Amino acid sequence: MDPRQLEKLLQAVERKQISAKDAAKQLRDLPFADLGYAVVDHHRQLRQGFPEVIYGEGKSAEQIAGIAAEIVSKGAPLLVTRLDPSKLPALELAVPGGTYHPLSRTFALRPKRQPKPKVRGYVAVVCAGTSDLPVAEEAQITLAVAGHPVVSIHDVGVAGIHRLLARRQELAEASVVIAVAGMEGALPTAVAGLVGAPVVAVPTSVGYGASLGGVAALLGMLNSCAPNVAVVNIDNGFGAGFYAAMINRK
Repeated sequence: MDPRQLEKLLQAVERKQISAKDAAKQLRDLPFADLGYAVVDHHRQLRQGFPEVIYGEGKSAEQIAGIAAEIVSKGAPLLVTRLDPSKLPALELAVPGGTYHPLSRTFALRPKRQPKPKVRGYVAVVCAGTSDLPVAEEAQITLAVAGHPVVSIHDVGVAGIHRLLARRQELAEASVVIAVAGMEGALPTAVAGLVGAPVVAVPTSVGYGASLGGVAALLGMLNSCAPNVAVVNIDNGFGAGFYAAMINRK
């Protein structure tokens, strides 16, 4: 339940269109719903403007489907990350109408009547190379489920920086920029030097041996000399998208 839905319910009680008892029934599971194997936080959308997201790794197909059905039953948008394709049939059976994105391994469902948030502008999602696309798409899908407009800029790494400079206008007009890169992780610093907006840096595990599975990119981004850069964890496209949505929301 989002803030607007709660306001409508309280207004209906005030106008005597619904009894207090019936309203209480609708609010019964508002704090959380205990499924035994998971405690679904229904209050999160009120606190943070975005419902609980399901991290698919380590969960069975039945657990993912059960949690998803509980989230959707309250009219909330649904996002499942790191979803193995073998677990998709059970989820689609429990929650029809969603879309699976194989590149980022995400499953998304946004209710047609879900109100869009008031936003400052669009979020630009920039990635250094094609190998970074799975993480970049995870950020894009997260923003789309949250109702935020996105501009995608792909394959503009610093090895050919003229490609990045050619998109300077789109970068400059963004309210927030997410910069996704592996290898040495130089892209966020280059982007941050071109814009006056916050830059959310996402290191990826892309690179040869000395990249250490993304640790080199992570350390490079943490040591950025650009003061408008914040860094999330390795391959954490969801975290970057969520954080950018909070910045972009009015």
